[in-house]
Amino acid sequence: MKTMARAEPVGTEFLQRRAWAAAASVPDPEVPCVTVADLGILRSVEIDDDGVAVAKVTPTYSGCPAVLAIELSVESALREAGFEARVVRVMAPAWTTDWVSADGREKLRAYGIAPPVKAANSVRALFGETQVACPQCGSQETERVSEFGSTACKALYRCTSCKEPFDYFKCI
Repeated sequence: MKTMARAEPVGTEFLQRRAWAAAASVPDPEVPCVTVADLGILRSVEIDDDGVAVAKVTPTYSGCPAVLAIELSVESALREAGFEARVVRVMAPAWTTDWVSADGREKLRAYGIAPPVKAANSVRALFGETQVACPQCGSQETERVSEFGSTACKALYRCTSCKEPFDYFKCI
């Protein structure tokens, strides 16, 4: 006679990992090469006492036009994974480019966007010239063309070696 293994009850830790994986897979709507987890804006996903997956999201800045789209996409991803879902916007501590993962930085570079080069706590993080390597050819011979690129969180640079323009994800 064949006996069947009894399935173990699904624990909260397992559900949290599953919920995190679903939420973490959501691409950023403005920079689709990176996910909300790569950018560090997905702060946590927990299963509350009622079994609801609660995702906490910190926008890159308070006026980010994509924040609602991100929140709705995270909620949708959790629902598609079979969870009741709620997204909570967390404004403090404020997001910083220090939260961008190493994988996220590499994905930005491969996509043609120079990742932030300084720590956000640097005195000159938001002011002064930043030496940025060209994501196309790797040259340090670059110049800032405009403080604002395709989005407010990026500046437009040009490589003087390969002549290609590129966005630089500003250090915030």
